[in-house]
Amino acid sequence: MDRNALYQVLDDYLHALDKGDASAVNWSDHPLTSENNVMLERGDGVWQTIDRLGEYQLRFADSQTGGIGYFGTIVEPMEESAFSLRLKVDDDGKVSESEMVIVRNSDSGLVLPNPQFYTKPILEANAQAPSSRAEMERLSNGYFETLELNDGEIHTRFHPDCNRVENGFQSTNAPENAGIIPTTGMGCEEQFRLGFYRYDDRLRARRFPLIDEERGIVMAHGFIDHCGALDRYQLTNGKWVESFIRRPHSFYLAEIFKIDHGMICQIEANFITVPYHMPSPWDAL
Repeated sequence: MDRNALYQVLDDYLHALDKGDASAVNWSDHPLTSENNVMLERGDGVWQTIDRLGEYQLRFADSQTGGIGYFGTIVEPMEESAFSLRLKVDDDGKVSESEMVIVRNSDSGLVLPNPQFYTKPILEANAQAPSSRAEMERLSNGYFETLELNDGEIHTRFHPDCNRVENGFQSTNAPENAGIIPTTGMGCEEQFRLGFYRYDDRLRARRFPLIDEERGIVMAHGFIDHCGALDRYQLTNGKWVESFIRRPHSFYLAEIFKIDHGMICQIEANFITVPYHMPSPWDAL
């Protein structure tokens, strides 16, 4: 299906979700649906509690595989939450897969303060110098290689102005947030060269189910495991710091990478705390 047709499927799905009516979706005969890494029946979970969709809406698509991606927010009775959605559409235009990540801070083990959800022109624009699908996946996986056991080595390419937003929190080039996380005043590559994320032991179950070549966007899913044993550690600049995470812990994430001119230019991630070493139900399919 072409982009316009895929976006129409997304619009119909979002309209149904906004109304809390899963029966209005054009489902395939045996669709697979998950919310926060747990398989659910159609109409369960957020379908029963949604008040409305938020104003932030980023969409992208993979016409080669029938994949659709969406980053936005969902408003429920208690709060507005960061929201990621991945759909897969079959050859008949029916939704065969729906994977949601909803970052409800009231349920989270790690709350990043003052989330702001806004349109980022770099993510809306087409890539000026597109890369091949294989190269886009390689650069995205290289980001995860850089993050895993972060020792200061870089296994991907960052644009000098690369930015990252996590659960609506600006975590790069934002010195005003340095009192919350010390490295937020730095750029993407500078942070990783420092080796600040040494406490990330493993980035497993990596999937890259959607690659929008025209827009230069890769959507990825995976888990970050922390065994919690690391206490004090030394950065590459010689400074000693203490780990933020001191218990067995895992994040389940949905992440997008904007790639242009062979470099990662923007990162947006939504992640939630899940039981340590929790598996993905999608890996068993």
